Amino acid sequence: MPIVEQYHRRIVLRGARRPHDRLILFLLLPLSLAYGAISWIRGKGYDLGLLPGYRAPVKVISVGNISVGGTGKTPVVDWLVKCLLEQGQRPAIVSRGYGGSFAGEVGIVSAGRGLQLSPAEAGDEPCLLARRNPSVPVLIAKKRAAGVRRAVEEFAASPVILDDGFQHRAVRRDVDLVLVDGKHPLGNGLPLPAGLLREFPAALSRADLLLVTRATGTSASLPVDRPTWKSCHRLADYAVDFQGGQVSLAELAGKRLLAFAGIADPDNFFAGLEDVGVAIEKKFVLGDHERYDVSTLQKINTAANGLDALLTTEKDGVKLAANMFSIPCLQVPMDISIENEVEFKAELFRQLWRN
Repeated sequence: MPIVEQYHRRIVLRGARRPHDRLILFLLLPLSLAYGAISWIRGKGYDLGLLPGYRAPVKVISVGNISVGGTGKTPVVDWLVKCLLEQGQRPAIVSRGYGGSFAGEVGIVSAGRGLQLSPAEAGDEPCLLARRNPSVPVLIAKKRAAGVRRAVEEFAASPVILDDGFQHRAVRRDVDLVLVDGKHPLGNGLPLPAGLLREFPAALSRADLLLVTRATGTSASLPVDRPTWKSCHRLADYAVDFQGGQVSLAELAGKRLLAFAGIADPDNFFAGLEDVGVAIEKKFVLGDHERYDVSTLQKINTAANGLDALLTTEKDGVKLAANMFSIPCLQVPMDISIENEVEFKAELFRQLWRN
């Protein structure tokens, strides 16, 4: 992870402990207030009908958050897709394609018949969702309305899931499912750049449902009164190689391992491995949406010299291949467990199909 990014997350989430930390946050505060004010004014434009919003002819569910990175949207979108498929629906996923190089209006990551765009073009998260749900269309579009139209017209999708859509109000939605990190629900409560929020905390009042992720014990209180549910992320008890073969994590006991991750909060991944009994000898922290160029791969291979295997996340794994490494590299899948899942699912679909 870049040093500046790592430092920023530390002082925002853990507090400004030194005088120069406090000075930096003080200097950033006016920018945060301006950023939050612009977001608020823009939101009011949609609330009052001054800014247009596209209404799709099918139901639309947004899965988003109020902070940048690390709330675990991808496992939730994957869970939601599988629930809709079980109901006999024909869902499609529309994402922005963050981190990808695709420059067209709408990109078809998958038409339900395998990947058509690479992670470098589409971004890692859309490709991971397409790989996990091979029968489901996955599209990317900077202007999400164009992606939703294409999903409906070309693939007869119903409903459409907006991945990371809470702030993208140019598309109207029937359900706003908003994720909040249980460990750091609102960070320090400030918008970017003095905090991690994309809007002021009061924006959570737009949510139809709140899902607290990584909830352990008593979750911190939130500033709005909305239907709230708890969940936790859990690593699978196996790892997967690049040919699709599975290896039980128990089989890795006694192995000398290096774990690396290019996600918003790599410490959660490392802690998850340790929680299931996987001893990590070395850890390698990379930036979110890491591109894995030659230099980065060389650093990983050098750090892994003399070890038995590498472990990484599925999100990283979609950008990698076995021949990039000098020793075996395994991906550990992650899923989500929702407290009172039956009731949560019932409420979600009650709101979705209420009209």
